[in-house]
Amino acid sequence: MKGIILAGGTGSRLYPLTLAVSKQLMPVYDKPMVYYPLSTLMLAGIRDILLISTPRDLSLFRQILGDGSQWGISLSYAEQPEPEGLPQALLIGETFLGGGNCALILGDNLFFAQGLGDQLRHAVLKAERGCTIFCAKVSDPERYGVAEIDHTGKVVSLQEKPTAPRSNLAVTGLYFFDHEATSLAHKLKPSERGELEILDLIRHYHEQGMLRLEQLGRGAAWLDTGTHDALLKAAQFVQVVEERQGLKICCPEEIAWRMGFIDDSALRTLARTAMSSGYGDYLLACLAEHP
Repeated sequence: MKGIILAGGTGSRLYPLTLAVSKQLMPVYDKPMVYYPLSTLMLAGIRDILLISTPRDLSLFRQILGDGSQWGISLSYAEQPEPEGLPQALLIGETFLGGGNCALILGDNLFFAQGLGDQLRHAVLKAERGCTIFCAKVSDPERYGVAEIDHTGKVVSLQEKPTAPRSNLAVTGLYFFDHEATSLAHKLKPSERGELEILDLIRHYHEQGMLRLEQLGRGAAWLDTGTHDALLKAAQFVQVVEERQGLKICCPEEIAWRMGFIDDSALRTLARTAMSSGYGDYLLACLAEHP
């Protein structure tokens, strides 16, 4: 399976921070925002990833992430000239996907949960046919796409930012699609907003009985860092967890090493380039735990 990170858009809700730089390059405590969705795909075992962003910002992403080889993955890049909806990422990445399955994640989403890696890898295995969406319980479902489920966990209905939500299960910015997704995206029509809507694509799978839902468990965190308040809260969350536990959230170097993408020597090399910030000390401490 291949992965796509959609890191485009204008970031207008974060003005003036984003007047000169992509919101996905904003810091979330000790890492650039884009590290978090990238780490999520890596936890799923996905190593071939396309990052889509604006023509203005692509060079900065390349500078920060490179070709991914330092983490044992392959990173490619593509332009999104104008933001025209989330399914547009499947159209831009059509050649990259080559007719295969894919995971699509938004560049401003942060996931943190016990057992998340197992849940993600399970979704990859199930993606041979159909679509899997990740959902999380929220206190303000009217702000999101909402999934209603029955007592068996089967999706009953999907709503887009409803004024009267039928559930508190928000559809997060993480989706797993089979090989049909790109051809289906070609058939979508723009909504009244003038954009292709991800829920319209998901509804097709629902109507065909091919939609699965993975619910993040109690205590799991899903954070959308698209506003000033959300960005600050995400940074505070990461800071508190990392300081209390002494473990880093969404550290691609550590994930690459624990997933077997890189060996001890490669992790040690990465650590030496980040010693002055303390980040390198953490990576060396990981190595010390498993001599």
